[in-house]
Amino acid sequence: MRSLLALILCLAAAPASAALLAGIDVLERGDFELLRGKRVGVITNHTGADYAGRSTVDLLFASKKLRLVAIFSPEHGFRGDRRDGDPVGDMKDPATGLPVYSLYGATRRPTAEMLKGIDVLVFDIQDVGTRAYTYLSTMALCMEEAAKRGLEFVVLDRPNPLGGAVLEGPVLEPPFDFTGYFPVPVRHGMTPGEMARLHADVKGLKLRLTVVPLQGWTRETLYDETAYPWIDPSPNIRGLDAALLYPGFVGFESSPYSVGRGTGSPFLWFGAPGLDAAAMVRALDAAGLEGARFTVEDRTPTQDIYAGKPCRGVRVDVTDRKKVRSLDIFVHAVGALRRARVVAVAWAGLDLKAMKAPRNIYRAVLESSESPRAILAAYEASWRAFDAGRAKYLLY
Repeated sequence: MRSLLALILCLAAAPASAALLAGIDVLERGDFELLRGKRVGVITNHTGADYAGRSTVDLLFASKKLRLVAIFSPEHGFRGDRRDGDPVGDMKDPATGLPVYSLYGATRRPTAEMLKGIDVLVFDIQDVGTRAYTYLSTMALCMEEAAKRGLEFVVLDRPNPLGGAVLEGPVLEPPFDFTGYFPVPVRHGMTPGEMARLHADVKGLKLRLTVVPLQGWTRETLYDETAYPWIDPSPNIRGLDAALLYPGFVGFESSPYSVGRGTGSPFLWFGAPGLDAAAMVRALDAAGLEGARFTVEDRTPTQDIYAGKPCRGVRVDVTDRKKVRSLDIFVHAVGALRRARVVAVAWAGLDLKAMKAPRNIYRAVLESSESPRAILAAYEASWRAFDAGRAKYLLY
């Protein structure tokens, strides 16, 4: 009777108007039965919250069905307020008193000491749907450590904010690293749970993996169509439009071009001192790219390579979220720079291995003499081949 009453109360707590239930909402509705009697470590950050905004950590900690013993945090820290690339130290969660072990500091894998006394690792972080974003790399490394130690691994699934029907860019080839850990396209169209299934298969992990699936999500659904509250996943992804442009604009990272970090709308602009922004706008308009509008806009970033320096640049307004393709914008932009004979000088001497942008994007764009359309056609052939074989990992 008590279990039935608890389930009824849990169902009542979930808003009837919710168009989507994330994995944490589904777990709540089931009164955490999946984790009954287990000692839990949760990999999460500020994005780990249910539809009502209640922290996954607080929900697990309050449940009588399980014992939460440790928290693990990714890049940007437990609160999601640290700049990209900044190392993060361990801390204590003031609300629960539990240790928060950073997986973006002294180590990127949970150690044996951190995992002591844990039966199951639970992953609940909102990803942005781009291969170079590191949250799912953290998930993958935690899966590998769980497999080594015979621990269960549970993914509380969340939507891919860019949807699951559109893919962009080439499939990454070895060698893999932390910012490119999966053999998938740049915009991969998969949820965290689906990527976990792919990683377990590709790596041959002997892992007890469970994905708590989404309810009310389809592959055509973008994040703004879910009615689920948006939480900025990191300091510079400040909305769905920035997330949609990130797969292409990450190609400018660690290059002589700013993507607007330290301005009011990062990843919705790119520029540099001396850039002929008007000519760039003309080139992008001439390319006939759908879903975006380009205008000249000057900015003075407060961060990164041009901190405090006035820059000429191009503002990108997303006019159709279903049609915009950020890799198309990036490839045509670099094509225009290459035609202007500035790329060879601007990129000369840069260490491509240190760049956040995927290596094969740079090879194809900078070392190729092909036209932007030919490059994008090669990208399409790559992601289509991946798309044809990914069905066994898909849940929706």
